[in-house]
Amino acid sequence: MDLIHTSIELILGFIALLIVTKLIGNRQISQITPFDFISAIVLGELLGNAIYDREISIFHILYALFLWGMLMLTVEMLTQKYLKVRGFLEGNPSIVIRKGVIDRDELKKNRLDINELQNLLRQKDVFSIREVEYAILESDGKISVLKKSKYMVPTNEDLKLSEKPVYLPVTFIIDGEVLWDNVKACGFEEEWLIKQLKRHGIDKPEDVFYAEWKEDEGMYVLPFEHK
Repeated sequence: MDLIHTSIELILGFIALLIVTKLIGNRQISQITPFDFISAIVLGELLGNAIYDREISIFHILYALFLWGMLMLTVEMLTQKYLKVRGFLEGNPSIVIRKGVIDRDELKKNRLDINELQNLLRQKDVFSIREVEYAILESDGKISVLKKSKYMVPTNEDLKLSEKPVYLPVTFIIDGEVLWDNVKACGFEEEWLIKQLKRHGIDKPEDVFYAEWKEDEGMYVLPFEHK
């Protein structure tokens, strides 16, 4: 009976947690603010502690998840509507390098030292502070960099080159499985795909580890490595 009771609570808790997560919205890990991180931990703790506490009923579990989810959803709505609330809960970007000069006050305010700043810059492929005109510490802890003009990569406009159309690569095969929706969305059929694979010396899709299509370059195929 204990196993059945625990199973029921886990299933209901899982469903409730999934619903709450979908209501709040999806974010990448890099986009999670400190408030989001703490809220997610509390949400997991509510479910975990409630499931293994025999004095708490399934109703209490669902109620706790629902109430916490509504509180999080309310905060999300407030941050979208009011800038002051958004700045208080999520933080504001800080200009840590302005016109090539490090702003020490902003570094102190964000509890950031010069070594950590250099670490963040290297993650942006900037290995010397002298290359930076502006650097902005974002609310999620990442840094955005605007280089000085002489360190920027030249564009086609700078080199006076004509513009070329840009095409998005579309994945056709992953681990031997054909993504037929993608194939058909590009206007192709199975017969065409098989012919393309044969041109690469492959008889069937099951032998393909990865394949993608790009309009200006055609098929790119990686077969499984046979040992």
